[in-house]
Amino acid sequence: MDWKAQLKNTSDNLRAFRELQPDTGHGFTALSQAAMAPGALTTKQKELIALAIGISTRCVDCIGFHIKGAARAGATREEVAETISVAVMMGGGPAYMYGVKALEAWDQLT
Repeated sequence: MDWKAQLKNTSDNLRAFRELQPDTGHGFTALSQAAMAPGALTTKQKELIALAIGISTRCVDCIGFHIKGAARAGATREEVAETISVAVMMGGGPAYMYGVKALEAWDQLT
């Protein structure tokens, strides 16, 4: 998979949707910014949690966006690999397959 192309396509689709439904787009953006802001957990920790959930729920785009967010927040490849292990423990075989995709995304996007 070409992760840069995948995320560009998704971003283009999100932009088009926001033009049709700006309140939903703005609402989701505000929720995301509030949830990912540092607090008792760091933004890096929150990005890794979001990555694990994306893997467990098999959301390709979530994986890509949260890989990028984790990298921006200072995560390492080793931290991503441990996050994948936790997601596999919680999500079984399908999470294992999507976890491998997450590591591929890390390698392409960082």
